[in-house]
Amino acid sequence: MKILIADDDPQILRALRVTLGARGYEIIPAHDGQAALNAAIEHHPDLVMLDLGMPKLNGIEVIEGLRGWSQVPILVVSGRTGASDKVEALDAGADDYVTKPFSIDELLARIRALTRRVPQAPGEPVVVFGPITVDLTAKRITREAASGSEVVRLTPTEWQILEFLVRNPDKLVTRQSLLSQIWGPAHTADTGYLRLYMAQLRKKLEPEPANPRYLITEAGMGYRFVP
Repeated sequence: MKILIADDDPQILRALRVTLGARGYEIIPAHDGQAALNAAIEHHPDLVMLDLGMPKLNGIEVIEGLRGWSQVPILVVSGRTGASDKVEALDAGADDYVTKPFSIDELLARIRALTRRVPQAPGEPVVVFGPITVDLTAKRITREAASGSEVVRLTPTEWQILEFLVRNPDKLVTRQSLLSQIWGPAHTADTGYLRLYMAQLRKKLEPEPANPRYLITEAGMGYRFVP
């Protein structure tokens, strides 16, 4: 599997290249944001890891550039610990966020989670709620608007959360089951992180994100998709 790592710190870049390379990953290094975009176009990596504070193009600009043409999983690895930085990265299209310093075991778990794909059975249904149509076969979401049908773009992680919910309509889906399914059993306590992703989904799919109609929170337990 090919991982593009973009970071302007040569020590971190070298350490990740050695550590991940020893575990069988093919590493594509990039020292700035522009080099990262060029490398993504040339090599089509299976995962992109990037820092936010890079020269030429910062991490947010790289994420936005990638999301213009690719749904490759994006893992931000940054020293910025503020909630606003995480929200900005997720809003731009990142799938996960790890703060420096980090343990290699945590990083490997995040990589496995992001590259894990939920298998699909043939003949997947189309789910419609309000103006939203979710095509599970094509992995495509559209919204009906006055000007016609428009595509709603989700990150791979947002898609996995939504897919898990719409496959269980009107059923309580616990936070632990969502976290275990998407990030793995070691992350069943990361409920705050899950709330960030649910907020992102509501912004994209709910008519009034602050008063959700379809993606309902069951206080203290989890979430429920009400079509």
